[in-house]
Amino acid sequence: MLRRVAALLVFGLLATPALAGQILVDVDIQTQQMQVRVDGRLTYTFDVSTGRKGHSTPKGRYEVVRMYERYYSKKYDNAPMPYAIFFNGGYAIHGTNDIKHLGKIASHGCVRLHPDNARMLYDLVQQEGRDSVTIKITG
Repeated sequence: MLRRVAALLVFGLLATPALAGQILVDVDIQTQQMQVRVDGRLTYTFDVSTGRKGHSTPKGRYEVVRMYERYYSKKYDNAPMPYAIFFNGGYAIHGTNDIKHLGKIASHGCVRLHPDNARMLYDLVQQEGRDSVTIKITG
């Protein structure tokens, strides 16, 4: 009996990583939209605001570097950046209070989301693990 429990425990530990979903966060600068796919299946589509002239959002493929539920910009007057997911130096995906500009180019380079959507994305990344996330920025 003890061997069976031990075997099940080992099997459970080995199988756990396979259960984590692969998350693709696909930001299109041209359309100002983000699509979030889990295991290839479209899960969310959000309007975003990316970098305006002189403050472009960096294009490429990135991993999650760090995350903060509450964060304030050290560079831009302590501006709130709730549910910040940093992907390249000081660049992050985060919530914004400036929701009237979502869907339009308006940021200093970060990818801004409605705070509710930022929280959903943040929670998804927390649940699945940041190692399972690829952030792709095109357009």
